[in-house]
Amino acid sequence: MDDLKFGTRNKRGDWTPNAHPQIAHFWTEPFDLKKWGHFLIGYFWPWNAFHMAVTLLYWRFLLPDWETMKTLSWNWALWLYAVNGIGIFLMYGSIEFFYYWKRRQGARFKYNAKFPSEQPSDVFWFKSQNLDNLLRTYLSGITMWTLVEVLMLWCFANHYVYWFDWQGHPVWLTLLLLATPMIHEVHFFIIHRTIHIPILYKWVHSVHHNSVNPSPWSSLSMHPVETFLYHAVALWHLVLPSNPLTALFQLNAAGYGAVNGISALTSWNSLKTPRSIATPIFTTCITSILK
Repeated sequence: MDDLKFGTRNKRGDWTPNAHPQIAHFWTEPFDLKKWGHFLIGYFWPWNAFHMAVTLLYWRFLLPDWETMKTLSWNWALWLYAVNGIGIFLMYGSIEFFYYWKRRQGARFKYNAKFPSEQPSDVFWFKSQNLDNLLRTYLSGITMWTLVEVLMLWCFANHYVYWFDWQGHPVWLTLLLLATPMIHEVHFFIIHRTIHIPILYKWVHSVHHNSVNPSPWSSLSMHPVETFLYHAVALWHLVLPSNPLTALFQLNAAGYGAVNGISALTSWNSLKTPRSIATPIFTTCITSILK
């Protein structure tokens, strides 16, 4: 696909789209049923469907039993760290491999024509954005993610918080599950505006902003304070009457979804992933869980 049909390039090769951001249709055309249909499909597919598939995989096969999680222990905490780390390596690493190493799409639809490996800088560890972002992802990002996860599951295991079951509260839990993307957006807006206060930006958020030409590994490359606050969206489910499955979905949507919602894909207007690759992966995951 020719990206110049949809935008222009400057003398440096950086691409700019012709289209401008649009106000959400429900503010301007609230009765347009066709647009509502597109919105609802996009609300579930593909990303929220993917995050739910991953959550069901965790729930069915990967979480320790609830008796084990009643006691804080390095054993199950490190197990969850390994699970999260492997999951992120497979997901983020796949995008890195195909689009940043193999460069199967070249620089088409890429705002910055250069790739991070072509721009060494002193702001990064070892002057390498790729290495810096990878290390920060595992030293800080996944560590804080797992910390939130352990605290959340420990609270549910000990019934320190409301644990609503699906049989007794199907309507409330369904509405809460549907609202999780909105909870994420509100939470993210609040913390993001907060860490843009000058002193917090200087000491906390600037770490994330160093990656001005982001790659997948930039997604969770943050200061420990920021990445804890980011994943703390799941802690809303310790305040609201909820269920650990819903809380885990909220957390996984933040962790795995950072790659498209925070930084990595913002360096592209469009990544062309064939349905022939993506759909069978999703279908296989769901099938194996529901067998």
